[in-house]
Amino acid sequence: MHDITIRGAGIFGLSIAWACLRRGAKVQVIDPNGPAAGSSGGIVGALAPHVPENWNPKKAFQLESLLMAATFWREVDAAGGGESGYARHGRLQPIPDPHLLELAQARAGTAKALWQDHATWQVIPATGTAWEPASPTGLLIQDTLSALVHPRKGCASLVRALAAHGVPVTTEGVDEGSTLWATGVAGLETMNATHHRVIGGGVKGQAALLQHDAKGAPQLFAGGVHIIPHQDGTVAIGSTSERDYDNPDRTDAQLDEVIERARAAVPVLADAPVIARWAGVRPRARSRAPMLGPWSDRPGHFIANGGFKIGFGMAPKVAEVMADLMLEGVDGIPDGFRVADNL
Repeated sequence: MHDITIRGAGIFGLSIAWACLRRGAKVQVIDPNGPAAGSSGGIVGALAPHVPENWNPKKAFQLESLLMAATFWREVDAAGGGESGYARHGRLQPIPDPHLLELAQARAGTAKALWQDHATWQVIPATGTAWEPASPTGLLIQDTLSALVHPRKGCASLVRALAAHGVPVTTEGVDEGSTLWATGVAGLETMNATHHRVIGGGVKGQAALLQHDAKGAPQLFAGGVHIIPHQDGTVAIGSTSERDYDNPDRTDAQLDEVIERARAAVPVLADAPVIARWAGVRPRARSRAPMLGPWSDRPGHFIANGGFKIGFGMAPKVAEVMADLMLEGVDGIPDGFRVADNL
């Protein structure tokens, strides 16, 4: 008999399975579509913090998770011999006008108070190097908290780590022990069908992968897009946020526009060939925060859903909180993250 059944092999399901396994639980992971079949199989992987102001439980939770990420991914990669592509080289953003310069300077002070000695947020002069976004003011925001992971490789590394401890991802099986549902958009749609209000839904995103080696450089946010220099010598560009769409898996002219914005913001990418295009639907809970906790309609069942754009950044902390709840009965879910907050 298993202590924990995980339904869903995306980033939340795999991370929670890993946390439970490390605590000695007998775990099984079931996904009819296989690992990272949904939005967790994307290519961007920006682990970027919210701006350091108007502090709330969501931002505090994210900060803790981002600070846990280096140890989390190092242990996962070591356990299975995989490469998640995790790295923390910070982020640069252009400052387009005096008003935003004033905001950036104010946030430098709040970051010092909120992030303490863990990371910095500061205004720096542009140096004119090739791997910098164009900035009308000649100034940039630099933060040292932002990190990255390759989503597909991160999930593959978790699968390898679990398999090395005798936990394969299977396509079918019977629930045993407590059951966690980390089933993304499909899970949100199931909940929508049984409640009087919309619990959440899917938001389509499109992204591209360019052949350009900038590994070790900071990620960039410019032109409204994330520009992520992966450790394998590629650069990910993304992404769109589409509430309305006809085909969830098809890229179109909206992605072409994203690519052009990235090339305009960072001219060194002008001739970098596009080697992959990706589209998928990300689960967004009504509260806009991850949705965690017991499934009130099903005793013994739990939910981890709604990662949306920040699922990979939240995963290390989400995994520990859900393992606490399911294995120890300890409820450390912050306000705004509970399933009840979306009902």
